[in-house]
Amino acid sequence: MSDVNFGGAHESMDVDGDFSDGNHHEMDDPEMRAKIAEEKKALGNDAYLNKNYKDALKLYSDAITLCPTCAAYYGNRSATLMMLGRYREALDDAMQSVLIDDGFVKGHIRQAKCLLALGDALSSERTYIRVLELDPSNATAREEVQLAKAVREYEESAARDFAKGDFRRALYCIDRCLQHSPQCLKFKARKAEALVYLKRYQEAQELANDVIQRDNMNADAIFIRGLCLYYEDNIDKAFQHFQQVLRLAPDHMKAKDTYKKAKVLKQKKEDGNNAFRAGRYEDAYSIYTEALNIDPFNVHTNSKLYCNRATACSKVNRNDQAIEDCSKAIELDDKYLKAYLRRAKCYMDSEKYEEAVRDYEKVHKMEKSRVHKQLLEEAKLELKKSKRKDYYKVLGVDRSATDADIKKAYRKRALVHHPDRHSHDSPDVQKEEESKFKEIGEAYAVLSDAKKRSRYDSGQDLDDLDHGFGGDVDPNTIFQAFFGAPGGFSFGHQGFGQGSSFHHQSHNHQGGFPGFSFHFQ
Repeated sequence: MSDVNFGGAHESMDVDGDFSDGNHHEMDDPEMRAKIAEEKKALGNDAYLNKNYKDALKLYSDAITLCPTCAAYYGNRSATLMMLGRYREALDDAMQSVLIDDGFVKGHIRQAKCLLALGDALSSERTYIRVLELDPSNATAREEVQLAKAVREYEESAARDFAKGDFRRALYCIDRCLQHSPQCLKFKARKAEALVYLKRYQEAQELANDVIQRDNMNADAIFIRGLCLYYEDNIDKAFQHFQQVLRLAPDHMKAKDTYKKAKVLKQKKEDGNNAFRAGRYEDAYSIYTEALNIDPFNVHTNSKLYCNRATACSKVNRNDQAIEDCSKAIELDDKYLKAYLRRAKCYMDSEKYEEAVRDYEKVHKMEKSRVHKQLLEEAKLELKKSKRKDYYKVLGVDRSATDADIKKAYRKRALVHHPDRHSHDSPDVQKEEESKFKEIGEAYAVLSDAKKRSRYDSGQDLDDLDHGFGGDVDPNTIFQAFFGAPGGFSFGHQGFGQGSSFHHQSHNHQGGFPGFSFHFQ
């Protein structure tokens, strides 16, 4: 009885599914049954060679029914099932063929091919070695045993790469395995897992779904789907998947560990939020920090945790830390609008207006709303205002300073930087001090005038400043008006040290303040 000849071509012919021409008594004759079985096999071979695999499958099955002890019939049906992609059934037939005849080389080869296609590279390699024991010159076995060996080595390498967290390399190795084991659900699930850790969640879910369509009880694929949901911050649905995995496979360690980790992470996040809502910002910061150490691969949840921790920092005026945390949140999720908004606000509070403008521009590009446009315009205004002289800094007061605070600050700084106090210093120092004295006068002239200060604070002064708003002030006049008529003033402790005094002189000071110069002793 001959096996399928994979070379050449035959004319197609109608398939006859009947076992006899109607004389059922003939079927009791073993020789007649064997003859009809051979005819069925011959028809099956023709159908196979014409790629009519479904017809070939029916004919080989008929032959097996007629003669169930013929190894070649099982071998031919195995080859047909392989062409139909039904490798599990093909493996069963190949194993039956060599069980009937251990010397059936083609049966062993088909068994090895099925094992490799299904991902059992080690068993495939051993089976090819058996073929070479039976037929040392078999070219197919010599070539394909090396493929089986390569797949086994790639699988082992992928396991090592997973263990050390090199998921890109692991993915490469698994893809090499799938080239030769395209039907291996284990490799497909493993590839999906690598894709998860590379943050390619959509691809991972599609691959896991493909496995589940072929095997709806595949615990690994269901776990991968749950893992994707977990890493996309869909915790409740992820829990349902992990619970289903553990019902199917109670000892599934990855599902156990991830489920436990997910529950702890969810609870920690809630604890941090509760502490924040209660106004316990330092506690919230600590809890969020603990949560961030639970699972470094959960980028979406960790991004939110960083943003939450940044909000806690901003509540206790730790803007630099808040900015750093927002940046980490954005690094994990560059589409996280809330993190950009939080960082921009922190930049504004830290007077880093250029950075704030960049973030608000990003926000407005992501979501063009009226509120975001207004925030961007405010940041641009503050940036423009920051490029003018900061009169509050000149006087050393904050923006909420009262009139009394401003007067006190002017009095102190004007006495320190008055040019006459530096008349014996080098020309460079004198020039610098005169400039500071003039600047102090400008600042006082603007901030001590309610209307000018209001315009300055609102930014309405920006165009005026370009044309000298506050810049035409005579600092000597302000000083004289502030301290009264010159001559014979004694200020004691007012900025010059114990017993300091200054006396009016009739000559002009070289710094250019006519009619009002002092000699400091």
